[in-house]
Amino acid sequence: MRITRVETFAVPPRWLLCRIETDSGLVGWGEPVVEGRARTVRTAVAELAEQFLLGADPLRIEDHWQVMTKGSFYRGGPVLSSAVAGLDQALWDLAGKAYGAPVHQLLGGPVRERARAYGWVGGDEPAEVREQVAAQVAAGFTAVKMNASGRTDRLPTPAALDALAARAEAAREVLGPDRDFAVDFHGRFSAAGAVRALAVLEPYGPMFAEEPVLPEYTHLLERVTAATTVPIATGERLFSRTEVLPALRAGVAVLQPDLSHAGGLSEVRRIASLAEVWDVVLAPHCPLGPLALAAGLQLAFCTPNFLIQEQSIGIHYNAGAELLDYVVDREVFRFHDGYLLRPTGPGLGVTVDEKAVREADGNAASWHNPVWRHPDGSFAEW
Repeated sequence: MRITRVETFAVPPRWLLCRIETDSGLVGWGEPVVEGRARTVRTAVAELAEQFLLGADPLRIEDHWQVMTKGSFYRGGPVLSSAVAGLDQALWDLAGKAYGAPVHQLLGGPVRERARAYGWVGGDEPAEVREQVAAQVAAGFTAVKMNASGRTDRLPTPAALDALAARAEAAREVLGPDRDFAVDFHGRFSAAGAVRALAVLEPYGPMFAEEPVLPEYTHLLERVTAATTVPIATGERLFSRTEVLPALRAGVAVLQPDLSHAGGLSEVRRIASLAEVWDVVLAPHCPLGPLALAAGLQLAFCTPNFLIQEQSIGIHYNAGAELLDYVVDREVFRFHDGYLLRPTGPGLGVTVDEKAVREADGNAASWHNPVWRHPDGSFAEW
């Protein structure tokens, strides 16, 4: 069996899908994308395919991963690692179909029968938070995640801290003591600001606080973890074992690698094993499309230290298209009391609606991260 064609499809709202075809007729799908840089990643996928994959045996997955990540003098970074991630997902999908088994069976078999997931909630005011959390509870979710704050200064003001506490209190009131909420800092505070914000969150017992500092300040994380009882999470903008190691040494409790950014199933599987050595659990990052979520679930079902899965079904920025629009078998992504059941289909366990994908190709909006500025006109990092 040889790879004969690699295609990519830029589809709404902001996703890039890839398709690997073989001379046997088997096809594998993956999702290589960096939000806001889909066209750049598309070029990287084409270069990798032309240089390393066309004409090759698709079942040599580990060899392909090694060559794609280390076969050039310049390595790493989100664009290259995301291109590799989507191709790696597609190769695993192909392998599962070739062997007639789900990917998690090829990776050692299941360690659980259902995977917990959380829903996203917005809202700046406590009343909005209550309403949106209540909707997620009514839908059966046992956990939600929300922003810690909107636009803010690196050192939060007393008013900003009061607002943060009010939103956390509103979420806890609706959830009660038996459900969870997490907060996402998006690296908007400095390390000192994050410590101050975490102090007001502690009474409400969040499941974790995500990205309290930006990834380039990982060397400051230990200050944050040592100053709070709130479990600290990070990892969506770390793309390899070597990049997550300093965060593990800093004492994080939760790692959040992204299956479409951090080198795919092959590398995130190794990241999970490394995290286990540090008694750290995984909550894979996934505000993306169907193949990214399918890959995350395959990992969840064969990973002992899995905690919870992010997912973007119905999220506010899925404008113009929805995750379920690109799959034939929507049942795979149906929630059961806040959990997703173990997929039993071969490969990634989903059937892509190829007609819908081809029709949508090229219609993706040119989505970019918003650029914020402080009242004095200076650029606001996040």
